[in-house]
Amino acid sequence: MQNLKMVIRKMLLGFFLISTIFIWYGVFAENRGGLMTVAFLDIGQGDAIFIETPSGKQILIDSGPNKKVLQELAKQMPFYDRSIDILIETHPDLDHIGGFPSVLNSYEVDLVFSSGVSCEKAICEELEKDILEEGVEEKILTRGDILNLGDGVYLEVLFPDRDAFGFETNMASLVMKLVYGENSFLLTGDSPKAIEEYLILLDRENLDIDVLKLGHHGSKTSTSDYFVGITSPEIAVISVGGDNRYGHPHQEVLDILNDFEVEIFRTDKQGTIIIQSDGKNLIY
Repeated sequence: MQNLKMVIRKMLLGFFLISTIFIWYGVFAENRGGLMTVAFLDIGQGDAIFIETPSGKQILIDSGPNKKVLQELAKQMPFYDRSIDILIETHPDLDHIGGFPSVLNSYEVDLVFSSGVSCEKAICEELEKDILEEGVEEKILTRGDILNLGDGVYLEVLFPDRDAFGFETNMASLVMKLVYGENSFLLTGDSPKAIEEYLILLDRENLDIDVLKLGHHGSKTSTSDYFVGITSPEIAVISVGGDNRYGHPHQEVLDILNDFEVEIFRTDKQGTIIIQSDGKNLIY
């Protein structure tokens, strides 16, 4: 009887110890010290950007070509966290949305945003089916929309500036400016040079940023020298797969960045790239 009491006592102590560890793990995980985290995920040839605000709001912009995004999200989120506040689809190409069905099946999602461009691909049909089945609210973003993420963090939509339904998909890429205090990131999807030039006409004074996520994985169809000069980034991030068949990033783009003395980060060379901001300084 005495031995049974000792066993029960040890089991209870073990239970309370494990419970305490979980509680404090949660406390420390939620205490981000006023930092916003932007993680450009290493998902191969594609885009996937995970954002977490100081208070813990989570946004996933694009999802790469397949379910590899789940492995990368697991590295950025606590194991007990099974929800993501917002998914944003910049445009419906496989290398940007292929992982979203897996995300929707693995996480509870509140909202899905897109540019509203038309798509008849199989992956688009699968994604729309999952959104409907999960009962997730879906909205279209256009120029002038601002997503207030709290803590002084917001996403400002710069493009498209009209109904993008019939656009070619790259031309309909959402272009968004992520702002936290004095720091800003320009997220361009696969926008080509024509859209860059149009943005300069519309937003020249609003394009001076700290971090530029290069359009179209460093392709020479994006990132003109004029655009780099206007945006004047401190850091350029290229989301790209190693030894990809497109030859991304193209050397002429790398040369432009080097000419402007922009620090270059590449997911094919460095893996997932994490940049944090306290609202005044970048930490990387």
